Amino acid sequence: MAIWDIKERYDILRSSHRGSRACIAGGYAAPAYTNKIESFEMSTTGKSADFGDMTSIRTTFAGTGSSSTTRGIFTGFEVPGGNSTDIDFITMTSAGNAVDYGDLTVARGYAGSTGNNIRGITFGGNASGVRNEIDFGTIATTGNYADFGNLTVSRDQTTGTSSPTRSLFFGGTDGASPSSNQLDVIDFVTIASIGNAIDFGNLTAASSYRGTASSGTRGFSCAGGLSGDGDDTMEVVTFATTGNATDFGDLADATRNMASSDNSRFGFLFGGHPGIDTVQQWNLSSLGDGIDFGDMSSTNTSGGAGVSVSHGGISDDDLLQRPSVIYMPGSGRVLALAPAYDPTASPYVNDKIELIHIPTKGNSSDFGNLTAARKFSGGGGSSLTRAFCAGGLAPSLTDTIDGIEMSTQGNAFDFGNLSGNKGYGGMLTSSTRGVIGGGKAPSAVNIIEYITMAAAGNVTDFGDLTVARGGVAGAASSTRGLFMGSGNPLANTTDYITIASTGNATDFGDRQSASGYAAGCSNSIRAVTFGGSGNPANINEIDYFTIASTGNATDFGDRSAAGYNSGGAASQTIALSMGLTGYANTIEFVTIASTGNATDFGDLTEARGFNMNQASDSHGGLQG
Repeated sequence: MAIWDIKERYDILRSSHRGSRACIAGGYAAPAYTNKIESFEMSTTGKSADFGDMTSIRTTFAGTGSSSTTRGIFTGFEVPGGNSTDIDFITMTSAGNAVDYGDLTVARGYAGSTGNNIRGITFGGNASGVRNEIDFGTIATTGNYADFGNLTVSRDQTTGTSSPTRSLFFGGTDGASPSSNQLDVIDFVTIASIGNAIDFGNLTAASSYRGTASSGTRGFSCAGGLSGDGDDTMEVVTFATTGNATDFGDLADATRNMASSDNSRFGFLFGGHPGIDTVQQWNLSSLGDGIDFGDMSSTNTSGGAGVSVSHGGISDDDLLQRPSVIYMPGSGRVLALAPAYDPTASPYVNDKIELIHIPTKGNSSDFGNLTAARKFSGGGGSSLTRAFCAGGLAPSLTDTIDGIEMSTQGNAFDFGNLSGNKGYGGMLTSSTRGVIGGGKAPSAVNIIEYITMAAAGNVTDFGDLTVARGGVAGAASSTRGLFMGSGNPLANTTDYITIASTGNATDFGDRQSASGYAAGCSNSIRAVTFGGSGNPANINEIDYFTIASTGNATDFGDRSAAGYNSGGAASQTIALSMGLTGYANTIEFVTIASTGNATDFGDLTEARGFNMNQASDSHGGLQG
């Protein structure tokens, strides 16, 4: 096989690495509305599962919602007794109830929704008559939607789909009383701009209550109708051009008022009127007829809305990072370990391991799981080939040390034990030793202990910190390790050790502010800390130490938000800060050799916090 054929095959595999979850919210089966949210794994046949509940009982009659790779948005509701401005959001990677996002510009039901990975768009609807407003919001934030522009024709019962750059709005009705007239109009907007919609073309016949899907290059509009069991039509357009839709096949079952979504390779219709539970699927590249793919766990599926972590409006560049075909140690792999999340779900522990590739900015992806869920781990670190997570709360304090093989995506293994149950410590590593300093057991301790990373086993005593403390950040060159700051008690104290020896730590200098629970990391020259807990307020400071000398920290710049309980990781050139107090999915970076404020790198799979730990295969302790 020629070299260019291998590359082409790899590009195909890379672009197909998409998540499989769709979520379906709201619905109506006479005489009841529902607040139910269900999830469906699009990669396998089967049945939907309970996900959680919307903030109130309502139906969306929208076909689709708006979604990024992590968050789903539902808007444009009809509620018992009227219409609503409410916007709900969910984090699709973990089951749970919806949370209030904000409000639409106008209360309305029967509106359509779509969008790309960045923006959600809601259009049309009915509130004492059909509407032409188009609203938009940024999916990753919260707040009220803003005015985008207007449709070419006011209408309700309309649905939409998107490429990464364009949104299309299909059909609808004119809302006339006592009997509405269906429309065949197709509008489009450019998502990144604002302005009025432009005529794209026409459906093969006037229709409403349709299902939609997107391959990224093609948009699909299926089924629909105002009465009876609906129809089985399937139509397609090409996003980049304008023109009329063409018919390409038939669904397995006629339906209308169903939720819909896609994973950019296959389109899905979920249930529909009159109270059917079928999940239908069709191929977005080969076209052809739809098939029966699975079932909804509820028949209350008419009038719901669907969202997906991998729809065609999400470009390959927005997707989770795909690791190299052949992993090369030292290539910039970072593992984010055991961050807790979701403040509604006590005890807030988490066993997830996420993967980030420093040379390629972008979102994290799933790597595997720890041996047990935990938070406030006593430190994370790594050799060139192994990553470690030591101690923490699970939910009680634990002495477990997990090991993770960096080269193979999968779960952690039991490596050994700390000298006692503790968390909140700091960890630093060279190429051979992992050293854990400080922590709480449950009071602050000054213990320093170490593991030999090549061989599983328990810790050995190293010495003591200058003062007992928890919430310490660790960083290292190949010879010297730093334990920076303190969250309990609050202090700016920074100690250093010679990693290859044993003995007590020595005072190095001070951080700019008395703060702890900061994100710490280093290359071989500089140790960098991001933010931290403070008094009277948390800080957004980034500071650095020159590892080979001693002395106080120097101001580097600022993070985008003040806070603590983040994770830090570095290569020889780039330092990352991940997550935040109050739970955030933010990943930011700085170039270590320079100074300046942090810049956006990408997003974690979900919002994280509670002393997130990290491991890098190219940090400063491995250099030299």
